[in-house]
Amino acid sequence: MQSPHDPYVRVRGAREHNLKGVDVDVPRDVLTVFTGVSGSGKSSLAFGTIYAEAQRRYFESVAPYARRLIHQVGAPKVGEITGLPPAVSLQQRRSAPTSRSSVGTVTNLSNSLRMLYSRAGHYPPGAERLDSDSFSPNTAAGACPQCHGLGQVHRTTEELLVPDPALSIREGAIAAWPGAWQGKNLRDILDALGHDVDRPWRDLPAEQREWILFTDEQPVVTVHPVRDADRIQRPYQGTYMSARRYVMKTFSDSKSQTLRAKAERFLAAAPCPACGGSRLRPEALAVTFAGRTIAELAALPLVELGGTLEGEVRSETARVLTEDLTSRIAPVVELGLGYLSLDRATPTLSAGELQRLRLATQLRSGLFGVVYVLDEPSAGLHPADTEALLRVLARLKAAGNTVFVVEHHLDVMRGADWLVDVGPRAGEHGGRVLHSGPVAELAAVADSATARFLFDDSPAAARQVRTPHGRLAVGPVTRHNLRGVTAEFPLGVFTAVTGVSGSGKSTLIGEITEELAGVGRLLSVDQKPIGRTPRSNLATYTGLFDVVRKEFAATDEARARGYGVGRFSFNVAGGRCETCQGEGFVSVELLFLPSTYAPCPDCGGARYRPETLQVTYRGRNIAQVLDLTVEAAAEFFADTPAVARSLGTLLDVGLGYLRLGQPATELSGGEAQRIKLASELQRGRRGHTLYLLDEPTTGLHPADVEVLMRQLHGLVDAGHTVVVVEHDMSVVAGADWVIDLGPGGGDAGGRIVAAGPPARVAAARGSATAPYLARVMP
Repeated sequence: MQSPHDPYVRVRGAREHNLKGVDVDVPRDVLTVFTGVSGSGKSSLAFGTIYAEAQRRYFESVAPYARRLIHQVGAPKVGEITGLPPAVSLQQRRSAPTSRSSVGTVTNLSNSLRMLYSRAGHYPPGAERLDSDSFSPNTAAGACPQCHGLGQVHRTTEELLVPDPALSIREGAIAAWPGAWQGKNLRDILDALGHDVDRPWRDLPAEQREWILFTDEQPVVTVHPVRDADRIQRPYQGTYMSARRYVMKTFSDSKSQTLRAKAERFLAAAPCPACGGSRLRPEALAVTFAGRTIAELAALPLVELGGTLEGEVRSETARVLTEDLTSRIAPVVELGLGYLSLDRATPTLSAGELQRLRLATQLRSGLFGVVYVLDEPSAGLHPADTEALLRVLARLKAAGNTVFVVEHHLDVMRGADWLVDVGPRAGEHGGRVLHSGPVAELAAVADSATARFLFDDSPAAARQVRTPHGRLAVGPVTRHNLRGVTAEFPLGVFTAVTGVSGSGKSTLIGEITEELAGVGRLLSVDQKPIGRTPRSNLATYTGLFDVVRKEFAATDEARARGYGVGRFSFNVAGGRCETCQGEGFVSVELLFLPSTYAPCPDCGGARYRPETLQVTYRGRNIAQVLDLTVEAAAEFFADTPAVARSLGTLLDVGLGYLRLGQPATELSGGEAQRIKLASELQRGRRGHTLYLLDEPTTGLHPADVEVLMRQLHGLVDAGHTVVVVEHDMSVVAGADWVIDLGPGGGDAGGRIVAAGPPARVAAARGSATAPYLARVMP
């Protein structure tokens, strides 16, 4: 029997995903980094096994009702784990935050600020005190009644509704109206009401145009339809609905994402006239602190907000509340996020920014004796900010906690006390622990891909800088923190845009559009998920699954049974398992916890009915084919050209370890981006294309970065232009041109500090990037 104070977390027989019965001992109360090539199994060990087991034990300790649900979710595949304290997970969640979620709500800073206004704000004479809810745009007590606390109202105009006034109504002048019979119905009603539907729109009297587009009246009229001569058309009662009313109704009520998106094209968002975009009621905006409304303080960068609060203390209540606020702001600023404001909407943050906000909140929680499991906290971090991150992780450890970090960043590895290296390669060829011990001892492990990068100090080979065949002028740009910035991007070369977090990199490349002279075809490859449910996956997104289904439908067995292509789809009724509707998972609602997915009890995650699975192609059924990794599938389909080409491009961008049917919900932002890039590469080249990538190396081990860079440089050699926003200095050193923004984040950034070949930028003074770039230059 081991002592209850075992200084190690001991994992025995871990078999989650591709782990091959892993046994590993990891010390407690230290900073441990789990690393290995992408898909090697490090996340399966840290999150899928250790954190999942800690969560299961927590569930076991709560009410019997919750325990019943836990059996549905399932336990991690592991023999046993001993010495495991309670765990807190800070994953880069893939969920889509709502538009009402903001920096203030994620960090709970908004609650403290509202309390300050409620208790210590300066009220107008005679006004009654408001409780803190009245200062929140997300409550009925505080939200502006006109925009419901969103700060924007959607309006439409004649120009939006009728883009081409030369057309008549019958020719479709009112673009916002629905197509097919519903649109014809509205035209017939207008005709019956006595309007001329054959005159060009611009020739109609102004008051008629106004009524047709904007009236709130809904007159009912008898319509005598004129359609095909050989069909009897009965008169019917038609109700008129103006174009504005139709668009607003569709936008607010429609469940169809496509219809809503179409309606949104005819709407322009404008700040709400009642609250000026502040989202609050007038009563709340009448209360001030330090001479400003709560909306004005929430719009300040956190660095400034801290200074403003410290300079303004009147009462004892105000002192206590401002001290609480400033102590909560400090760790956020320390993690390099001082440029964010409380009202910044969460969907506009990168995954790395969001995770660091959560990390800053944990620093204030005062927990000790727990395991923190972090998912690449350095993602999206400039090397200058990584040092601050290491200090914060050291503080979590000093407070008596164990810190487990899944990470690819070499500086974070060097700062660790213990290193667990998983590999040697991805998928089937990984899943073993190559090393678990002090960092320096990894140097002796011959199989490790990590060791090659961690201990090799030889500079990169010098590369000949390419000559551009033209220049693309962008700007002047005034948006977010960019003030009249103009930039030149050389065409036909590889350009890296660098700078600390919040310096304006994404804002600048966001201004590159197809309308600019010299762009030609533009392809922006971002890190948004390729789908939001387990129904969307690698095979469906790349179109590869269509070909696979045709192969199955062409087998003798499928023909004998009369199974067509649709029978092998899990998105339509027929061949799929109806219990989970072909998702393979059912959503389990956990009352007081986020809902989670569990394998379907009927098909066990196979997605199909038993009869469908009886049809095999080369000895495998459709579910088994979806379970193949890209690498294994490339061998299996080697002589099916259409499938082999798709799989080849996925292998080229380093995704050989992913399973074909891997749900989109399990993919990281970096993986989603590389899948989109692979889908583009398989289409073949069509003229000059400008590729824009936002941090393509996120979530990639240095060995995988090499593979991806070969692809991107191959695109440039084929005559295309590649522009990347990047923090990985080895990538920047291999670029032809570098544009460095800064010098800081937020208001301290937004300028081009240096631009030129990497060697010139590495020597630039006043650049936060230069010293780090100089270290890796040949």
